[in-house]
Amino acid sequence: MNELETRWRDLGEFIRDQRHTGHLSLRKLSEMAGISNPYLSQIERGLRKPSAEILQQIARALEISSETLYIRAGILEEREGDTDLISEIRRDQWLSEEQKKTLVQIYESFRAERRAAGFVPEILASESDIDPDVASVESEALAGR
Repeated sequence: MNELETRWRDLGEFIRDQRHTGHLSLRKLSEMAGISNPYLSQIERGLRKPSAEILQQIARALEISSETLYIRAGILEEREGDTDLISEIRRDQWLSEEQKKTLVQIYESFRAERRAAGFVPEILASESDIDPDVASVESEALAGR
C-alpha cells in the first residue's frame, strides 16, 4: 500500500473513531454533514479522497477542528514552533470532544482569573516599554486570539 492510500485509510479510520466517540451512526453523521451515506462510508474505508469542503462539513458535524482533518488528509502541514495550547488540546487524539471542550473551558477560566488579578505575562512586560496597565490591555487582546 502506498503512502497516499495509507493516509486516506488513516483519515477514514479517524473519522470513524470520532463518529463512534460521538455515538453517531453512519447515517446520522452523513445527514448532519450533508453528504450521502455511501460516500461517507467510502471515505471511512479510505476509498474516496474527500475535498477540503467535504472535510469541513464532516468536521463541523463531528464538532472537531477542520484543521485536524486537513492535517490528516495532507492538505495542511502540522505547525512547528510556537504552540497554541487550545489548538493542541483540540488536536489531541487521545481526548474525546467533550474532554477537549472541558479542558479548554478550564484553561480559559484560569487565564481570565489571572488577567482579573492584574497578571501581565513576562513576554509582554519585557517586550514593551509601557506601563503595566497598557501591558494588561495587550495581554487581554492576546488572550482573545
